[in-house]
Order: sequence, then C-alpha cells, then structure tokens
Amino acid sequence: MRIIVNGQQAFGRSVLEALLERGEEVVGVFTAPDGDSGAQDPLKECAVENDLPVFQPKSFRRESVREQVSELNPDLCVMAYVTLIVPEAVLNIPTHGTIQYHPSLLPMHKGPSSINWPIIFGEKTTGLSIFWPDDGLDTGPILLQKEVAIGPDDTLGSVYFNHLYPQGVDAMIESVDLVRNGNAPRVEQDPDAGSYEGWCREEQAKIDWTKPVEEVYNLIRGCNPQPGAWTVLNGEQLQVFDSRRGSSGEAQPGKVVAIHDDSIEVAAGGGSIQILRVRPNGGGKIHAPEFIEAGGVKNGDVLGK
Repeated sequence: MRIIVNGQQAFGRSVLEALLERGEEVVGVFTAPDGDSGAQDPLKECAVENDLPVFQPKSFRRESVREQVSELNPDLCVMAYVTLIVPEAVLNIPTHGTIQYHPSLLPMHKGPSSINWPIIFGEKTTGLSIFWPDDGLDTGPILLQKEVAIGPDDTLGSVYFNHLYPQGVDAMIESVDLVRNGNAPRVEQDPDAGSYEGWCREEQAKIDWTKPVEEVYNLIRGCNPQPGAWTVLNGEQLQVFDSRRGSSGEAQPGKVVAIHDDSIEVAAGGGSIQILRVRPNGGGKIHAPEFIEAGGVKNGDVLGK
C-alpha cells in the first residue's frame, strides 16, 4: 500500500522506521512545523534521511493541504502522535482511510494526557488503542487494543517507555497488515461510555499534602517526568519526581519528618512519602542528597506553604 505517516517526536520516528524496515511504500510524511529553536523533529529527521517528501502544515483545514494529501494518491494514512486536528475531509482521502494510535483503552481516558490520568487515579490497568479517527476527539471506531498493567510503583515514564511506546509501534504495524488483508475491525465506541480528561499541566500537578498518602504518591508518579508534580518550600516552587512510600506515621501534612541518606521524608495524610529526586526553582533535576547537602531542606521544614 501507498502509506502516509502523520506524526511527530520519537514515537512517530519509530513507527516510520518500522514501516520502512519491512519494506512498506511510504509516499509522504506529515509532521509539525519547526519550532523556534530550529531543531528538527525526530520524525522529520528520519524522513529526510530516507529522502521522503516532508510536509509541515500549520493546519489541515486548508484546501492546499487536502490537495497535497490527494496528490500523493495514498491507500492508508498512519497517525502516530498527532497534536493538530485533522478533519474527516482529510482523514478519508486515502483509499482505506486513516488509523491512529491512542495510549489508553478507549473509550476510557479520551484526551491529551491519557497516560497520566490512569496512574493519578490509582488504576491498575491501562492500554493502547488503534482506532479509525473521525471529527470527534478520540471517538472513532476501534481497530485493535492492547492491555497494559500499571504496577504499584510505575510512573508515567515507565508505563510509556517500557510498554505503551514499544507495544504501540508493534500495534501500528499489526494494524497496517489487518488493513491490507481486509480484516481490520471497526468496533463503534459507545458515545455514552468511557471518560474524557483534559491536559495534565502545572495547575493539576500541585501536591496537596493533606490528601491521603496514596493519592499524593499516585499524583507524583503520574506526573513523572511530565509535567512534574510540585510543592512550595520556603516560598519557592519545588518539583518532585522519583519517590517511594515512606514508613512514618501521622504528622503535620507537608512536614519533613526525616532526612535519610538517599531521601527526604515528608508527611501526608495517613503516612509519608520519601522523595528521591527534585528540581529546585530555576535549576535542573538533582537527587535528594545533593539538595540536602546544598541546604535546600532540613528536618522540620514544611512543604506546601
């Protein structure tokens, strides 16, 4: 089949590489416009390395973009990490339409931060979906799904890089084969089922130490590494990354109850969290001992004020 790849970042590149390695005919690559830094997107880099036509539209609603897609005479479009809205008028141009990757078990967790929220909510299972996109937001029919377990200490990073990323690339390739062979399912989503959550950003990542310790722990790991859970210490924002459950009992929420060789132990509702890595305001990520050694925190300090 004549395939278009539409995507960006490392995941988009990995999907393109996988298609090329198995000899697929990729006739064009669509990716995000270059940023102000001038750095090339990894997907664009791969396309250029393989002498593939590259298109970087600011909007897929323009007639000129629809014409570019049509002129490629595609059989299938594969969307791998797409942030721009692509209308059905473009999605339906390829002979077999368009398939898209989404890192959740649709219809659960529709929306842009679909890996963060299941971890933050304390769920034990998530997954990925390859679906047929439409004009809704992650609402199109399902082609295939893969389930992924969320371990009790998994983070956004571990769930994505160890599971959803590699399995997502494989699932895209499996889906291309199903489309080619005429066996690709189209299972309609129940419009009244599932959930939608918006972006998990700085506002949503603020730690409330009065919350039950399990909720605090889930927030920290669900925001690690992005956007980074945060608190306030001595009037300055402090981001919290690697952590583990502590062993201390009840204490004032947010109070530093112990300084260990490798961590800072902070009280939360019904227990404590041991912080292993932080990012001070204006600095880079550092391990807790370095932060302690620099005088950034001491026993008895209260976070969140």
